[in-house]
Amino acid sequence: MSEDSKKLLDELPNESSPAPLPILEWSSPPGGKMSWPELLGVTAEEAERKIKEEKPELKIHIIPPNSMVTMDYRLDRVRLFVDESGKVAQEPRLG
Repeated sequence: MSEDSKKLLDELPNESSPAPLPILEWSSPPGGKMSWPELLGVTAEEAERKIKEEKPELKIHIIPPNSMVTMDYRLDRVRLFVDESGKVAQEPRLG
């Protein structure tokens, strides 16, 4: 085996050395607010209106109780988790 081949093999990760982590490119978060704690307890419609006044470009999703949601993270979305009476039960936030 040539010296160059040996050097390349030495540089490869093995069981004793962790593999390098991939480099992920994240888009930077938008400016301004990223959560709205003041909207806890208000109706979903009121919360949606207030968020849209501040950031009209956001998509608002109203999530009924016990609903399943995906785990993806989106900087253009706010989920409004509501209780049985239609009031915001969790702090709305981007994602």
